[in-house]
Amino acid sequence: MTNPLALKIAREYGTPALVIDMDRVERNIARAQEICDTAGVANRPHIKTHKSPLLAQLQIKAGAKGITCQKLGEAEVMAQDGIDDILISYNLIGEEKIARLGALLARTNITVAADNEVVIAGLPAAAAIAGRSLPIVIECDTGRKRAGVETPAEVIALASQIARTPGLSFAGLLMYPTETGWTEAQRFFDDATAGLRQLGLDPAIVSTGGSPNLKNVGKLKGATEHRPGTYIYNDRMQVAAGVATWDDCALHVYSTVVSRAAPDRGILDAGSKTLTADTGGLDGYGLILEHPQARIARFAEEHGFLDLAKSNTRPAVGDVVRIVPNHVCVVVNMSDEVVMVRGDEIIGILPVAARGKLR
Repeated sequence: MTNPLALKIAREYGTPALVIDMDRVERNIARAQEICDTAGVANRPHIKTHKSPLLAQLQIKAGAKGITCQKLGEAEVMAQDGIDDILISYNLIGEEKIARLGALLARTNITVAADNEVVIAGLPAAAAIAGRSLPIVIECDTGRKRAGVETPAEVIALASQIARTPGLSFAGLLMYPTETGWTEAQRFFDDATAGLRQLGLDPAIVSTGGSPNLKNVGKLKGATEHRPGTYIYNDRMQVAAGVATWDDCALHVYSTVVSRAAPDRGILDAGSKTLTADTGGLDGYGLILEHPQARIARFAEEHGFLDLAKSNTRPAVGDVVRIVPNHVCVVVNMSDEVVMVRGDEIIGILPVAARGKLR
C-alpha cells in the first residue's frame, strides 16, 4: 500500500523523485558535529553527497569549520554562496583549472591537496593570479590504495618542494584511513611528522575522512579535523557498515511500479539513470522499504527490474515505493533537485546546485 506522502509527491512532482526528510538531515548533522566536538576535532564535511550550498550552510551553522569539495567546480558553486573556508581534496592539473583556481583563491580561502611533484609545480601560477599564497596539504595513502603518497619519505620530499616554492605554503596532511587501519595511519603520521619537524615544518592541518570513520574520530593523535560526507543522508552502504540505521537514512527515491507482467517480477520507473549501477558491494540496487525481501535485481536505463520470488509482499501496478539507495552520493548527482519534507508535509524543492561538476 502506498503511503499518503508518497501519493502526494507522485501526484505533484511525478516519479522517480528524490525526497529528503529534513528532520533526519538536521539530526544527522547534529550527531556528526557532536562526535567531532567531543573528540576535539574540527568538522569539515564533504559536500560531495548533497552538493547543496543551503545544506552546507546548515552544517556550518551547526559548528562545521568549513567544507570539503572533491572538484574545483563544486568549490566554485559553494563560494558563490559565501562559503569562505574550502578544502579541495583532489589533485588539480592543467592550465584551465589553474586559472580557475587562481580566480577562486583571489576571493575565497582555499586549501588544495597534492600528492606529486607535477601537481605542485603547476600551483604557483594560481597563487600568482590571486596575488596571495596558496596552502597545500599532502595527500597520504593510509591503506586505500587510491591517491596519496605511500611513504613518509615522500611526504618530506614534497613538503620540502612546497616550502621552497614561492607562492605556496605547506599546510599539513590529508588522510583517509581504512576503518580498521588507524594504527598504521598513526605510524605513518608519526614518522612523517618527525621528518617534517627536522625541516622546521609543522602540519597545522591533519585531516582524516569518511563517514564510516566517524566511529574512529579522535583515534589519530594529532588529527585536527575530519571530513565526513555521506552521513548527512546515509544509505544502504552506511547501514551495512554499521554506522547508520534505516531511521538515519534521510534520502529516499520514490518510484512507481509500472509493470507486473508475471507473478515473480515487476518493473520500477527508476532505472540506471536514477539509482545508478553502483552496487557498493551489496546484493541488488537498493532496499524497498515497503517490500524489503524484494530485489532490485538489474537495470535498463529507465527500468528497474524487480525480483519478487522471495518477497512475502508484492506491489501492484501503480504503487509508489520508497527506496534507500546503495550509494546515495552518485544518486544525488543524477538529479537536478530533491523534494524536502518534514513529517507528511512537503516544504519545498532544493536544487542540487553542484551536480555534474566533474571538473
